Amino acid sequence: MKILKIALLQIAPCKTWKENLEKGMIYCRDAKEKGADIALFPEMWSNGYRIYNRPVEEWKAEAISADSEFIHGFGRLARELDMAIGITFLEKYGDSPRNSFILFDRLGEQKLSYAKVHTCDFDVERNLTPGDDFYVTSLNTACGEIQVGAMICFDREFPESARILMLKGAELILVPNACPMEINRLSQLRGRAYENMTAIATCNYPEEVPDCNGGSSVFDGVAYLPEGDGSRDTCILQADGKEGIYIAELNVEQLRLYRKEEVHGNAYRHPKKYGLITDTKIEKPFMRDDYRE
Repeated sequence: MKILKIALLQIAPCKTWKENLEKGMIYCRDAKEKGADIALFPEMWSNGYRIYNRPVEEWKAEAISADSEFIHGFGRLARELDMAIGITFLEKYGDSPRNSFILFDRLGEQKLSYAKVHTCDFDVERNLTPGDDFYVTSLNTACGEIQVGAMICFDREFPESARILMLKGAELILVPNACPMEINRLSQLRGRAYENMTAIATCNYPEEVPDCNGGSSVFDGVAYLPEGDGSRDTCILQADGKEGIYIAELNVEQLRLYRKEEVHGNAYRHPKKYGLITDTKIEKPFMRDDYRE
């Protein structure tokens, strides 16, 4: 039985990227001691997602390169600990930074680099450069290879994000987050996992961080078991609001068997009938601007 241990680092940030590097390393080491195969950070860990209620140029100046010591430090740590690490950061990118994620495997090799596609353009994130695509990689872990993709926070609001990752082969989707995790957002994650037969692990900031409340979660995407009577709860981990490391055990073999036998995901789709979804944005019955005075 292949059990993948996913550590959600639901921790509060410090004031500088150097302090966040140091604190992040401490928690990664602790996660490894607890048996983790993957450690996942909340959204934009390099500066703690501190982009609200501050001058734009001030927080833009905190952007760091994907080739920075912050990123390389976590790459070296992944190799040292023999543990995959998913690190997040405000990435220096021309005049407008990106909200980015890099995944290192347990050998310290960079396997995936992703920039948030659905930036929150209705607010301060309009000053960020959105990513261009969704990516999946084969991640080397202590319990074997697993196909991993990523989306970030607001990407969750769009079914297309997880659907594309599923179509590219994702078995596990990692979701760094920085917002209140309430019933509707949790329901979105549950739905994305259910409809795509994909495990989804979300790491949020703890309740002491403004506009966050913990609630990190893992849904394994397996709604039915042969020995079960009816459906089961796919939530295998739901954190409270406190700072800490929360570890979920994902049964990879169970997920793979379920994906072979069940009817969701790509099994009975009719993509030729979905043309409207891929058309350029069209006029809608209502838009956000309709509610503005």
